[in-house]
Amino acid sequence: MSDRLLFRGGCVLTIDPSQGDFHRADVLVENGRITRIAPDLTVSGGLQVDASGMIVAPGFVDSHRHTWEALVRNVGADWSLMNYLQHIYFGGIGAKLRPADVYAGNLLGALEALDAGVTTLLDWSMIYTPAHADAAIQGLRDAGIRAVFAYGLSGEGDYWNRESRLLHPSDVKTVAQREFASQDQLLTLGLAIRGPEFSHWDAAVADIRLARELGALCTMHLGFGNWGGADRSIERLHRAGLLGPDLNFVHANAVSGEEFKLVAESGASISVTPEIEMMMGHGFPITGPMLEQGARPALGVDVVTSTGGDMFAQMKFALQAERSRRNDRALAGGQMPQDIAPSARQVLEFATIDSARALRLDRKVGSLAPGKQADMILIRTTDLNLFPVNDPVGALVQCATTANVDSVYVAGRAVKRAGKLIDVDLDRVRRLASASRDYIFKENGVPKGCRPL
Repeated sequence: MSDRLLFRGGCVLTIDPSQGDFHRADVLVENGRITRIAPDLTVSGGLQVDASGMIVAPGFVDSHRHTWEALVRNVGADWSLMNYLQHIYFGGIGAKLRPADVYAGNLLGALEALDAGVTTLLDWSMIYTPAHADAAIQGLRDAGIRAVFAYGLSGEGDYWNRESRLLHPSDVKTVAQREFASQDQLLTLGLAIRGPEFSHWDAAVADIRLARELGALCTMHLGFGNWGGADRSIERLHRAGLLGPDLNFVHANAVSGEEFKLVAESGASISVTPEIEMMMGHGFPITGPMLEQGARPALGVDVVTSTGGDMFAQMKFALQAERSRRNDRALAGGQMPQDIAPSARQVLEFATIDSARALRLDRKVGSLAPGKQADMILIRTTDLNLFPVNDPVGALVQCATTANVDSVYVAGRAVKRAGKLIDVDLDRVRRLASASRDYIFKENGVPKGCRPL
């Protein structure tokens, strides 16, 4: 990697109000960080990258993904949430994973993300042994992605019930000391806990305090389906003095407006995974109700058992679900909708800076500005599904697909150029993934309706 890169002549969407957007500008990157953004920069030395005919934007930030499930992608195309839990947790597929399978799944899933322009993700891991944790971390590291490794619990039923007082495995402290001693690296530590709706309250409190002892983001599923809406768990955390910017809630479809306001005031975050929530029965995505209370949603893919691992789809689902909700409200009142909301720009912010903020990484990534890490994507505007571009933000949110992702950079290092991942032995990745997939199906049986190729 050159210490100096100059991206020349692209349409630059910075997602930073102080920088603004540029119809055409150059981006200078030095030692992995952005140092200047302006038209017609004069720079000597280094490598120049022709970004003409490209939209240059921050890499997408996926705030919630179960990465290893890439091994069994699309087996759940017709699964409800209950089907998913039965197949993956509670003695299902996840309970029989070997460390080698976790490695293969995280490597494949992280490369899928990078190929789609996702430069950062939160890996909500299901960990059974220290060897599983090591393998999951190594898979992310070998892929070259920026990630929050959210150290989770096993999928056994003893852990996942409201009476469970079992605590997080103590091995997480060893992992934290060995793998996450520095915050200045691509991988950072999170704690994936059950939370107050899937464990005893005392266990949830102990797990939150453990995360804070480790300086780790604490993420939990909460308030969706018929589970937890009446519990007012966010309000309870607030009353206990536990609510704060290091807490990340996932889904929260049944949460009250007052609790969204508490989220906004405390700096906590909520990850909305709109496609999976509408498909599996979590409830309607709460993008709009959050905005109404001053909170900003983050976006996530969630389970790649049932959908693709890209953020283009999640932006569209988030946008149209909320627009549909608002439009229906106007129609029910006898009015034709005059304006639609939210805007495409807002949803692009959800998928970049707001998701980065949810992962406590916004000082590093999520927008393009001097001083930030150069996590960047280049989108080809000459492709027929985009050309001619008349609104770059609208093009990126409403029209672009993974096929338009020309180049991807993480901390200034190219991981994809000219539409191809680089420095990746894809044959090896496919062999590992196929071997693990075959083992999983041999141990568990092929899910109904699947015909592995």
